Amino acid sequence: MVPAGGGACGYGDLDIFRYGRYTAGLSAALFGRGGACGGCYELRCVNRIQWCLRGSPTVVVTATDFCPANMGLADEAGGWCNFPREHLELSEAAFLRVAKAKADIVPVQFRRVSCDRAGGMRFTITGSAHFLQVLITNVAADGEVAAVKVKGSRTGWIPMGRNWGQNWQCDADLRGQPLSFEVTGGRGRTVTAYSVAPADWMFAQTFEGKQLVE
Repeated sequence: MVPAGGGACGYGDLDIFRYGRYTAGLSAALFGRGGACGGCYELRCVNRIQWCLRGSPTVVVTATDFCPANMGLADEAGGWCNFPREHLELSEAAFLRVAKAKADIVPVQFRRVSCDRAGGMRFTITGSAHFLQVLITNVAADGEVAAVKVKGSRTGWIPMGRNWGQNWQCDADLRGQPLSFEVTGGRGRTVTAYSVAPADWMFAQTFEGKQLVE
């Protein structure tokens, strides 16, 4: 079950950031050191008549956390997230959409799907006088973020590096400047959101910009 705090992707309160109840933690084979954060997966329970719900319904979940390995346990006896296993640790709400409550671990079929998001991408700005950090959420299309650049009114485009999860960082003081962002999704599509934050933006504020589209 995925922790309520939002987990290793850095999303914090999943309801505030529009990820809701249907979420999953990914094993290292899928997580990609945070590159899979925000991606969407459609899955269904298979090959367990006693545990799978009738009709084998599907649920779409968003990757919001990391499921760590437990190398002290065998793969089939608690080491579900050991590399190179592909494992999704579902939130309770998502699990109950595909399997019975009394089940524990069930085999699933899953595939990557596009993410359906309302509104634009959201940029939550943090940092200090010495660096800028932005958490990017509510990403549609492939849901993932592969690269980010930021631009102030007095700078060119500055590449940002992945700090952790979907938190991106650069060593620049951009206070007092309107901020624009260039975001590249996991499949290589790029969108430029100009003047997302006004010149008087403050740390811990969230702004909405253009959306990544298919």
